[in-house]
Amino acid sequence: SEEEQSGQASVYQQQQEQYVGPYVLITPNETRRNQMQQIAKKELDDLEQWKEKHRPGPIKLVPQRLGGKESEAQARQNQQMMLMQSKYQQKHKREEYVKAKKAAEEAEILKKKAIQREKAERLEVKKRQQEMQRREMFLEDQYYKTNELLNRLDLGLPKSDSCQIANRGPESTAWTRSHTYKQALREDENRRLEEMKQEQRRKAELMEFKQKQEEEARTRARQNEQRSYLQSLFIFCFILRVNNAFLDRLQNKTQHSSIYQPAYSGSLDYLSNDAWVS
Repeated sequence: SEEEQSGQASVYQQQQEQYVGPYVLITPNETRRNQMQQIAKKELDDLEQWKEKHRPGPIKLVPQRLGGKESEAQARQNQQMMLMQSKYQQKHKREEYVKAKKAAEEAEILKKKAIQREKAERLEVKKRQQEMQRREMFLEDQYYKTNELLNRLDLGLPKSDSCQIANRGPESTAWTRSHTYKQALREDENRRLEEMKQEQRRKAELMEFKQKQEEEARTRARQNEQRSYLQSLFIFCFILRVNNAFLDRLQNKTQHSSIYQPAYSGSLDYLSNDAWVS
């Protein structure tokens, strides 16, 4: 049986393979192909049945009159109000956009100015520190040189003995000069430090004053913007009230003329509510 199966498989393989020139043509399996076609056909039939089953039915609506319950005058008044509101809203949006853009540009400029001011202040502080270091080094070197000179002068004086105890004029004079010079240097340094502190205090006060001025300017600008917005809103309300009064007078006048002129009622059918509603 195994030999028969292997023989049948070799025969089937030989039947499938056909040599056409340099190519090998392999024919499909007919049984498998028929099964796949049957499955596909069954699925298509199921899909068509599902579509037929779930097809939407006819739409049934109750007939009704279009146009709503508003009259022509009221509809025109609403249209006029919406048009005016849209115009003012667009104008307000444009103004808000321009203000926001200007505020963003001013904020960017102020930010750049603050960065540059901070850099300048850091550079100034660095220069001041370098200047103080150089001054301290100079004063220290000068102090050492002065002490060295005074020591040399003290060493160059004659030794004190019993005869010279009462007369110590040159030594005492040199010590006095050294002490006076040191005290003068100390006073000068204290004075310079005090001046630097006062200068820093003045700069801090000036910066605080500038910050207060900027805050006041921003507050005034904000108040002006609020005032302008309230003025525009008041003007809009006033114009809207005037237009409403004008439309009311026009409607009353139209109704009055239609009452006292019945001969023209047939020619004004396009202004009636029925024509407007339909």
